[in-house]
Amino acid sequence: MEIMDKDLCSIQEVRNLVKAAKKAQKKLATFSQVKIDRICEAIARVSYEHREELAKLANEETGFGLWEDKILKNAFASKTVYDNIKDMKTVGIINEDIDEKIMEVAVPVGVIAGLIPSTNPTSTVIYKALISVKAGNAIVFSPHPNALKCILRTVQIIEAAAVEAGAPKGTIQVITTPTREATDELMKHKDTNLILATGGEAMVRAAYSSGTPAIGVGPGNGPAYITPSANIAQAVRRIMDSKTFDNGTICASEQSVIVEEGNKEAVIREFTKQGAYFLNPEESNQLSKFILRDNGTMNPQIVGKSVQHIANLAKLTIPSGARVLIAEEVNVGKKYPFSREKLAPILAFYTVKGWEEACELAIQILMNEGAGHTMMIHTENKDILREFALKKPVSRLLVNTAGALGGIGATTNLAPALTLGCGSVGGSSTSDNIGPQNLFNIRRIAYGVREVSDLREAEKCPATGLNTQMIEEIVQEILSRLQK
Repeated sequence: MEIMDKDLCSIQEVRNLVKAAKKAQKKLATFSQVKIDRICEAIARVSYEHREELAKLANEETGFGLWEDKILKNAFASKTVYDNIKDMKTVGIINEDIDEKIMEVAVPVGVIAGLIPSTNPTSTVIYKALISVKAGNAIVFSPHPNALKCILRTVQIIEAAAVEAGAPKGTIQVITTPTREATDELMKHKDTNLILATGGEAMVRAAYSSGTPAIGVGPGNGPAYITPSANIAQAVRRIMDSKTFDNGTICASEQSVIVEEGNKEAVIREFTKQGAYFLNPEESNQLSKFILRDNGTMNPQIVGKSVQHIANLAKLTIPSGARVLIAEEVNVGKKYPFSREKLAPILAFYTVKGWEEACELAIQILMNEGAGHTMMIHTENKDILREFALKKPVSRLLVNTAGALGGIGATTNLAPALTLGCGSVGGSSTSDNIGPQNLFNIRRIAYGVREVSDLREAEKCPATGLNTQMIEEIVQEILSRLQK
């Protein structure tokens, strides 16, 4: 009975939150670009000021990652995202083409449901609040229960700053009693207009099947191909930096490394030099039992944990300075854990004969898991890069950069974002790095420029599409130029 009461209370809370959000959004929709931007600036500023506090809270509560790296993620979600969107037109008339006689008006989608994961809780709240309000929307957050305290604190901070800057109360809210029933009610509520889903695969699927328009992300499982032309030391450093950042909790981080027979030994030496530990077959088999649960999903016991913690879990003895665990692999598939997504400092290591085989292997890895997400290539060979660009089923092909921070736009010029669309191949509604432009509709105002009679006249000259008047004008233009 107690559980039932909790469920019922959480459902009622959602209904109250959505009602308040709808009321707030109606007011927000009347605001000028200046007023909206003032609110966004306040959200970004206060989030940046509290970046360390929130990072430590998230790390302490979830046990995932490194609080020092979570500071950088909070800074990215506040300052970097804000700097990228602050001058974006998102209110009223956003474009007017006088010559083409077309006008475009931004129309907020309304109330957004923001699903928040436990891996990147505070940074995702900051980011989603910023892009939602920038587009003139209200947002209600559904927090992961394992990160409730740090999410509540983040919302408390940014909501207070937003209201002080002029936002209607109810613009930014959060479910305080998270249950599956509450999240389900939020996603399916008639006044919820869009779902921003970041979380596990099951949650994202639920968002897409809710009947409410949704923007979600599939799992990442990005391979990193080191070609013979690559600077091996730099490539390995970037992969190591990426895979150890916040203990691998960013879904764009590398999950496997592909090398050719010709550069395999050099790559192994460099990885070892930079702190990677290559598992022998027995150790690989031992660790593989802890990567997945019996139902085939990632084991939360390894997510965002240190190499030493994971080694202790699997009862492995490894060097004290090891930064990443690497297992040589030849197979790809659901029953091969190292070929799957691992949000931890663990990598699979594949060897191929040449770039064509690397190309096919990368596709196989991605289509098994991670289709539409991200892949990395380290190369100076533009011909190979072009082949990969044309064929890989990803939305982001990152060149000579760290996957985790490159995919989100920190070390690349991609739009800074913590929700990365995977396109139709990955079951997503978009392949974009999600920003305010994805959170408003565009109303187009178009002036008439042709009459029906013009269309009928043009049909009489199907070969050229020119009517008599148009031909006469062209002739006169030519004659005029000849006279000059």
